[in-house]
Order: sequence, then C-alpha cells, then structure tokens
Amino acid sequence: MTDNARLIYLPLGGAGEIGMNAYVYGYGPEGKERYILVDIGVAFPDMDGQPGVDVIFADVTWLSERRDRLDGIFITHAHEDHVGALGHLWSKLGAPVYCRPFTAIHASRKLEEAGQDPTAIVRICDPWPATYDAGPFKVGFAPISHSIPEASGLVIDTPAGRVVHSGDFKIDHQPIVGEPFDDALWQSIGDAGVLAFICDSTNVFSGHPGRSESQLAEPIAALVASATGMMVATTFASNVARLKTLAEAGRANGRTIVLLGRAMKRMVSAAVESGVLTDFPPVVAPEEATEIPRENLMLLVTGSQGERRAASAALSRGSYLGHELKAGDTFLFSSKTIPGNEVGVARIQNALAEQGVEIVDADAGFYHVSGHANRPDLEKAHGLVRPRILVPNHGEYRHLQRHVRVGEAAGMIGVLAPNGTMVQLDGNAPGPVEHIEAGRIYLDGTAHVGAYDGVIRDRMKLALNGLVVVALVVDEDDAILEDSWVALRGLPEMTDDNADLAELIEDEIAELLPRLDNRTVEDDDKLAEAITRVARQVCQSEIGKRPEVTVMVSRLMA
Repeated sequence: MTDNARLIYLPLGGAGEIGMNAYVYGYGPEGKERYILVDIGVAFPDMDGQPGVDVIFADVTWLSERRDRLDGIFITHAHEDHVGALGHLWSKLGAPVYCRPFTAIHASRKLEEAGQDPTAIVRICDPWPATYDAGPFKVGFAPISHSIPEASGLVIDTPAGRVVHSGDFKIDHQPIVGEPFDDALWQSIGDAGVLAFICDSTNVFSGHPGRSESQLAEPIAALVASATGMMVATTFASNVARLKTLAEAGRANGRTIVLLGRAMKRMVSAAVESGVLTDFPPVVAPEEATEIPRENLMLLVTGSQGERRAASAALSRGSYLGHELKAGDTFLFSSKTIPGNEVGVARIQNALAEQGVEIVDADAGFYHVSGHANRPDLEKAHGLVRPRILVPNHGEYRHLQRHVRVGEAAGMIGVLAPNGTMVQLDGNAPGPVEHIEAGRIYLDGTAHVGAYDGVIRDRMKLALNGLVVVALVVDEDDAILEDSWVALRGLPEMTDDNADLAELIEDEIAELLPRLDNRTVEDDDKLAEAITRVARQVCQSEIGKRPEVTVMVSRLMA
C-alpha cells in the first residue's frame, strides 16, 4: 500500500434514488487517485414534473475533469439504469468498457448509436475467478442472480483491501435463465476478507424471503390454460427468464407465440446470440400471426410500465401491427409497477377494461417475483460476504438509511452515502470525507440539458401558467408606433364576463405606453419589464393567473 494513499467510493447516481447508477472507486494519494467507474445508467423522467425529457443521467463532470486518471468502466448488467447512458457519456470519459458477453451486446449497441466504434472500446470478460487489471484495481465479475442474464457483482481488489460491489441481485437458486445464486462462491469471496460491501438496498423494507423465478411457471401455465380468447402478456423486456416462462406456457396450451415491441425482440435476440438462451419456443412474425385464429395466439408485448409508445399502449388505443383486442381476451401484467409509473399503467388498464378485456396483474403475487433481494436475503448475503463496512446503494434515501441500520445491528460499520458523498473506505475511521456536487443531465431531444440550467423549469412554468406574447414597434426616434399586438398560448381567450382577454391586455398596454419616460422606452429590458407587469396584472384580475410574458421589441434603424 502506497504511503498517503486512500481508497474512496463516490456515488454520482443511484444512491438516494432508484436508477441512474454511476459509482466511482478511487485509490491513490489524495488528489492523485486512479479511478474506475461502475455502471453508467439512466433514469426515466416524471412526465408531470419533467415534460419533454427523454431520459436522465448522472452529471459526470467531476469525473470527466479527471478522465486522464480513469482506468476503466465496469458494467454489472444490461439493465438501462446501469448501461443506458454509456453512449451519451462515453465521449466525456474515454475509458475502456468491461462487461460480460450479454451485456457487451447492449453496451456495443449504445456506443454504435452514438457514433462510436465499440470494437475499440468494449472488452468482453469471463466470469470470476478471472480478473482484469485497471490501474491499481483488480476486478472480477462474480455471477449473481437477478432478473436479467449474466448479472454480476464485482470483486474489486485494491492495495487497501477487497471491496465487493453487489450490483442488482436476488438469491435465486433456480432462475430459469442465467446463473443461479451460488452460496459457496460468495462464501469463498468473503473468506479472503472483505473491507467493504456496497450493496443493493431496493427491497430492504420487504421482510419475507424472496421467491424464485421458477415458482411462476405453474400459476402462469394455469392462467394461460384458462384463457378463452387471445392471450396477451407484458413484462420487462429484459426479463428473458420470464419471457421464456410465458412463451412455454403459451406453447404448452397450443398457442403460437408472437413478440411485439422492438425492445423485446432485441433482448431475446441478444440472449440467443450470447448463448444464455438456447431453447426459447419458436415465434412467428406479427404479420404472419394475423392469419392464425385469435384463440390460438399468445402475444408477448412491451410496455409493462405504461410507456406511451410501447406495444401495450398501442393495443389499448386500438390495434398494433394488425392485432387488436376484443372482449373476452386476457391481458396479464407479469411485472411490478415501478413507483412513478402508476398513472401510465392505470391509463392502459382502464383503456383495456373499456374494451372488455380481462386484466390480470401481479398484485396477488402469483405472476411476478422481484429481481432484488428482500431483507432476509440481504442479511444472508451480508453473512456470506462478512464485510467490515456496509455501504448501501441502489435505493432512495429511506432505503439506504434502513439498510445501514440492518448492517449495524449485525455488527458491521454502516455508512450512509447518498449521491455526491465521497467515502474513505480504508483507515481506522471509514466514513464521508468530502461532498461533490452530483447533479443530473436531461436528454431533451438530442440536447443535453443541465438540471439547473432552467430549461425544464421554464417549460414547467409555461405549462402551469400559460404564455402571453406582446409585440410592438419602436421607430428610429424611439417613438412607439401604434398599439401593441398580443397573442395568448395556454390561456382562455374569453373572461367570465365574455371579454376578449388579449384585447383587455392590449388596452391596458395602450394606456401604459404614453406614460413611459424616455429612459424606459430606450431600454428594451426596462420596456419589457413595464409591459410584463401590466400584462400579468390584467390576467391576475381577470382570470386569476400570472402567466409567463414574452415581449418582442422591434426597433427601426435610421
């Protein structure tokens, strides 16, 4: 271990929220550390609070300013909240990307879509005990069960000791697709001595042991057998094991399987290409399936979280690729609704109900199991790894706080480290040593917009308050020509007294303009400020709103 060196952990995203995972590890003298980044994912916007935003990712400015000391990016698995920002942010970081084969397919696609050559960037890795050197770090991919193939925890060996980064995981010894949880493997990782365990906290509030993916086959098969019309099911496209269970249930009941939705087709293809899926039931193209009797079809569709452009939403609105739902059909939601997506899911389910479709969801627990460890399984993982320090991640602040208490009750040193908290893991008193501004970036169309840039805030103001546009002309002698012109957007045209709101604003501005002194008329900002004040006063008086106001001053040149 180098004199004055330290081992640090810094979450830039994913700690204090669920999604947008990005975790930095550093080792070396303070200010000269070498770094690795674990995961680089996205979060999805709240469309009510972030209108127009496509996805959100961590602000990596702090790390990009130190990119000359970044030795690698390690991706634990192929979920969007762990790999989805790679294409958007890689050019700011420039480090090689390490991941296992299934994840590499998705990472490479992200880079290609961003105009990068993945063959020069992505390094495909074998599972533990293979390890990969990145500066002072030696990193291995330890297979772990989750709701997507080839999920891995990371074993990160450093001169200061071993760190284990769990990634997303559950304890499932029969996951259908992908590697089962291997108690002996994780016991052996812990036997070498673990300084710190950075651990998934998603289901820390669930007090019952987690259930296996294999427990769903029987109830799903029974449900499909009882369906009389067309059978439709939606789940997370990345949950290849669930897709296989659903497809096998359909095939066992004489139904032809159809995949609807680009993400679903892409995930199945990637699973077959990487070799993690070898016996998926045959499928037919949506166009061919229109010739098959409806009662002999099973559609597996995207959109379990209420996404407006996914196949589920399209079917709820009428038809999709020649297929439409009718009364008596069955629609299974084999998924848990992520907090924040309730409105979108309810919108689809209500539209389906209006069509007479029988809706079956996962509330009863028969048709979905979580991909994350519940508290008893977290406690089991703690016991296998046996770290000195527990640092919870992948959870909202309340999840991290509860997980710290669970760890401390078992004798570990618990460290609460939300986004931006730099933690020194080695030494006699591990804990926070510095706070970094950990912001977020919005993808707004093709533009990257900072959370504090005001763009989304201004858009929200427009949505909530409406807009008044005022235009006027000033001649070369600073005389205002004629009256102003007013247009309204997002505001009622008529007041309760049946008066034209735009004309009322124009009349008040007409009374204002002759009273303005020369200094105000000569200054665009002062002129706009005076007009804005009057426009808002009229709107407040007439309709009870204080809208946003844009004043356009056109000045004639001599």
